[in-house]
Amino acid sequence: MLYTMHLKFGAGTDPGRVRTNNEDRYVADADLRFFAVIDGMGGHAGGEMASATIAEAATSFIRETTVDSDKTWPATLDPRLSDLANRLQVAVHSANKTLASRVKENAALEGGGATLAAALFGDGVLAVCNVGDCRAYLLRGGRLSQMTRDHSVVAEQLEQGIIDAEAARTHPLRHVVTRAVSGQPDMAVDVHEMEPSAGDRLVLCSDGVHGVLTDAELATLVSAPGQSLDEICRAILDTTNARGGPDNATAVIVEMVPSDAE
Repeated sequence: MLYTMHLKFGAGTDPGRVRTNNEDRYVADADLRFFAVIDGMGGHAGGEMASATIAEAATSFIRETTVDSDKTWPATLDPRLSDLANRLQVAVHSANKTLASRVKENAALEGGGATLAAALFGDGVLAVCNVGDCRAYLLRGGRLSQMTRDHSVVAEQLEQGIIDAEAARTHPLRHVVTRAVSGQPDMAVDVHEMEPSAGDRLVLCSDGVHGVLTDAELATLVSAPGQSLDEICRAILDTTNARGGPDNATAVIVEMVPSDAE
């Protein structure tokens, strides 16, 4: 398949200033055109192993379906979605099933799981999905917009008008998610599709980033001129750590560049 967009990316992760371990993982594979941020939960062993398992399993499915279009998919397709979006959604379901199998084999994984935000690029199409409170943002024309909806107690209260955005940032239940990749068979995955444009920047991040930085602050960092995408990711992590680094923090940034601009 010929792609009209070349992808540049940067990525980084940091345990923060409070925790000694890092349960976050990221995937940044320009060849597969697959990117993800995975935030493990469930304690030191369970969270780290869960996020690693999910990252590996989702990437494996994307890789296998890249080279073998006849591969049997382990989940029902959604007729409302494109082939690309279905492939991304099923990759997450495949990872969920793999995690369920690993839990049966390894007691250390019991209670482990993860939230995630992931993206898969096709020819002129971008599919984005999330489960939990990892987020995807799009920076276009200097304006940052949130593409995903958090699956959390606070997000639900915000939508219902029970609290406002300012209260949400310090709410005692702000880290409680209502959906996660945890091996449960009824897990739902939200998927969105769009047409990317040259110059767009896609930002994937864990709640260790967006729980500390405002959208305006994140927009300023992501649009900083004269810096590589890796440098921008490092600046995001350094800024969260300067605010106390209360959680593991991970950011992946992907920029869409016309192929003839390489």
